[in-house]
This record gives sequence, C-alpha cells and structure tokens, in this order.
Amino acid sequence: MARVVVISIEGEDDLWVADLDSRTVQPLAAPKSGGLQTVADLRATGAVVTNGVNVAVVVKSTEAALSGHYDG
Repeated sequence: MARVVVISIEGEDDLWVADLDSRTVQPLAAPKSGGLQTVADLRATGAVVTNGVNVAVVVKSTEAALSGHYDG
C-alpha cells in the first residue's frame, strides 16, 4: 500500500506531497495533465476532493494536534 498523500489547505494554491515512510513533505510541481490536473482544476472551483483518506483535520500547530484540540 502506498503511503504517500497529496495535500493542500483551503485558501492556498500549493499542492504538497507527504511521504509517510520517509517522513518528508515537499512542494509538488503544478500538474500539467492527467488525473492530478483534474483534481487541481476541481480545487480551483472550490471543490473538495478526497480519495482513500479517512481523516483530515487542519490545526494551527503541532501542539494543538497533540493536545486533542482541533481548530474549527
């Protein structure tokens, strides 16, 4: 099973790729074609796209995530 996730935060244009096995997060070059371009186009219209993710929560800091408090 792949343990790589492409993520972005609402209100930001950048895409990021998180490799959970290597514990790295890096910017992802803007896609020019294919499925990821379709996802990027949908995001530009305000759509939220998920596939294979069962939890995603934005928090203000690592400390907030570890404390059990989620931002609204």
